[in-house]
Amino acid sequence: MSRIKFPSVDQADEHGLLAVGGDLEPDTLLEAYRNGIFPWPLGKDYPLTWFSPPNRAVLLFENFRTPRTVRKEARRKIFTFCFNTCFEEVITACARSRNRTEKTTWITDEIMEGYLRLHRSGAAHSVECFLGKKLVGGLYGVSIGKMFAGESMFYRKDNASKLSFLLLVSHLRSQGCSWLDCQQSTPLVRSFGAAEIPRKEFLKLLRRAVREEEISFPKGPVNLPELQE
Repeated sequence: MSRIKFPSVDQADEHGLLAVGGDLEPDTLLEAYRNGIFPWPLGKDYPLTWFSPPNRAVLLFENFRTPRTVRKEARRKIFTFCFNTCFEEVITACARSRNRTEKTTWITDEIMEGYLRLHRSGAAHSVECFLGKKLVGGLYGVSIGKMFAGESMFYRKDNASKLSFLLLVSHLRSQGCSWLDCQQSTPLVRSFGAAEIPRKEFLKLLRRAVREEEISFPKGPVNLPELQE
């Protein structure tokens, strides 16, 4: 059972702040995601906070597009990709990423520990991009049913995170998913076709998706999809 009982998302304030406190045990996180809620710490010196924003960035796959620079980079085929081979390295790299605009990261030690437990439970996953044997980019997120919520990404080589995102979308589509929860609207996800929708519309998508069969993830190297001009 969940360690925390969340209030209705209708009680969130204008910024989406819904609850304060609780823990990051797998059951708690799963209860949150099933209800359109996610943890978003304000900093390591503050209590844990939970959000359900009034608007949600969602990539509907019918609106998906691949930016021209990403198509060009994909055809070079210099990177290799995997799922779930080094989740801890990916979330640590996201927390330490130097390409983020924030002065501090919301990926605190507490968050990393919580999502590592969630990964071990089978509900959190990573996409990894390698150049040779070196991890140069990737992302991680949470999966329940046919819902995947992207959490964070990083890159150490240009386009590595974008190609990881491209691979994730391709795989989700192959699993019968029709959308991806991007949570926050950023230039990167907008470049792939993501847009904000009201929380009410997001919850309709979510309730259907979490009741469906779980997404499976392959083992070993994975190829990028073949892209047309």
